[in-house]
Amino acid sequence: MKSTLPTTFATALMALVFGFLGAALWSYSGLADNRTRTFLLDNPDMLPQMAQAYQQQEAGKRLASIGNDVYAPFEGVILGNPQGGTVLVEFTDYNCPYCEASLADVDRLVADNPDLKVVVREWPIFEGSDVAARMALAAGMQGKYEAFHAAMFENGPVTPESVERAARAAGLDLDRARTDAASDAVTVELARNATLAQSLGFGGTPAWVTSDAAFEGAVGFEGLKSALEGSGPQTGG
Repeated sequence: MKSTLPTTFATALMALVFGFLGAALWSYSGLADNRTRTFLLDNPDMLPQMAQAYQQQEAGKRLASIGNDVYAPFEGVILGNPQGGTVLVEFTDYNCPYCEASLADVDRLVADNPDLKVVVREWPIFEGSDVAARMALAAGMQGKYEAFHAAMFENGPVTPESVERAARAAGLDLDRARTDAASDAVTVELARNATLAQSLGFGGTPAWVTSDAAFEGAVGFEGLKSALEGSGPQTGG
């Protein structure tokens, strides 16, 4: 699911921009609202820049409010280096085409950075995705999350049959996996992920968290790399 800027947010942001700049320009230059409007029309690149800055600021506040919980992985549900010092958190859904499209970007990040730990948070928001998310967490409990994660995207969309194919491809003990998938531990983890996503203001998948940023969308390899480097997510491949 792509991240979009809701109309209500855009309207509020425009009011904020015009209000702030209007007040500032009036205070410092004696300019009235019509000149503020002209200034903004002459400098339209300011609006998306301010929108991005505002979103990053609000995301930073939300991230600070939830502490370190978002970085704590469920047992075995990690890609890359489990002991890595650079951490990327991904909220994902196996029925999300943008999550599937981002798989190669994450794989590339892991290949390029041996210190990268990717904490995956299963967040089944699409219809029917819950069964795959549960089996994915069960795979983590067997130390085979990475294999199931890749196989599930290869075998999607999610159906009971495709989940079983992915589980077999990953080499899971199916009897144990079915039991684990229905366990309280898995149920609690899925509820925790939904709560974290809500607390961070996420509306869709994929969604990402770094040490200092939280954002949504299939932003591509360079976008994720920029976010990990602390320069904020930049769109593009």
